[in-house]
Amino acid sequence: MDRCIVLVDAGYLLGAAASLLAGEPSRSRIHVDHAALIQGLRERAESETERQLLRIYWFDGAPDRVPQPEHRRLRVMPRVTVRLGALTRTDGRWAQKGVDAAMHAELTELARNRACSDIVLVTGDGDLLPGMMAAKEHGVAVHLWAVQAADGDYNQSEDLVAEADERRVLDRAWITKAVHAKDFGGVCTPPPAPRPEIAAILSAPLPDSALAAAGRPAQERVEGAPVQHAPAARAESDTGERPGPGKTVPTPKDLAALRGPGAPAAPHHPAGATLRWSSDKGWVERPGAGEPPEAASLPTLAQLTTAEQRWADREEDITAVGGDPYEVGQVFARRWMGRLADQGHLQKLAVMYPRVPHRIDGELLRYAARFGLLAHKDDQIDEHDRYAIRAGFWREIDVTTAEHEPTPE
Repeated sequence: MDRCIVLVDAGYLLGAAASLLAGEPSRSRIHVDHAALIQGLRERAESETERQLLRIYWFDGAPDRVPQPEHRRLRVMPRVTVRLGALTRTDGRWAQKGVDAAMHAELTELARNRACSDIVLVTGDGDLLPGMMAAKEHGVAVHLWAVQAADGDYNQSEDLVAEADERRVLDRAWITKAVHAKDFGGVCTPPPAPRPEIAAILSAPLPDSALAAAGRPAQERVEGAPVQHAPAARAESDTGERPGPGKTVPTPKDLAALRGPGAPAAPHHPAGATLRWSSDKGWVERPGAGEPPEAASLPTLAQLTTAEQRWADREEDITAVGGDPYEVGQVFARRWMGRLADQGHLQKLAVMYPRVPHRIDGELLRYAARFGLLAHKDDQIDEHDRYAIRAGFWREIDVTTAEHEPTPE
């Protein structure tokens, strides 16, 4: 059939783009407008092959083959099919497993069934050489596209380049229509807004037990006042970067041993509140008080959501929610507040800060897990991500309760 198909190795395309624009192959260093990238691939494929596009296959890796937010957005785009291989971590490095085999199988199957006359391959892996040769034997023209190499050399298998019928290079000008380096001023996404909640959590002083675990003597406390060992953690709220190895960050259990928050309380919240999380066993109760009885009366989001709203939520999660932990907490809180019939529940929740009631907290974390925020090792959400999820939740609650407070006359 006189149609073209594009097979994209996302690891190659985005890794090479990151090397070209940011100087290293880490995809975390670039921002990708997937809609613009797919449109650019489609237009270029149709122009160079002079054939109408049948479909773009997007091959990528994901932990346990669980779709990440970008995969959810891609697979609902017109004429895009997402195929996921496994993403495994070995010796501190992530590696794709099964992606090359899936591309090879798709390439040979499409050619054997004469589904198209032209196939565009965006890859650099020489393992696809047998598949390319098989496709040519079935009468399919194979176009090989490369991403411009950062050092001006090849970033593709030499044998693959030699076997292709047509060769093209996606240069910097083409790549930057949809991909930008996060470190470049003026072309990257704006830096994240300061997040006082996360700064307050991470800058809280450590108890003696935590200092001992970190190998620091208790004598580091001066005149009875705890020394705050978190300058890097405070910077995290402004830069969006997480503290690196060797930088001490208090855990929720560490914070539970404290009697003070170590930072000014946010508006509308008790001044003496201890920073703690409901999912940890080590947190300290206020004297003579446990979880307020009112917590049991708070409805969950599932109880407030109709079947129609559930479908709308799913559509929004796929197309509009990026999966940033802080954003996920905000979205959950916004939905919960927007569906409350009794706004008195909002006031009940606000005075429980900083503790999220168990029922709502569990539902919040289960919702966050849908966005691929589970750490691969033990299927638990990363501790820093949990901080950010709950911080986003409380920020949304705080803003709304402030709007509902009566204006003093």
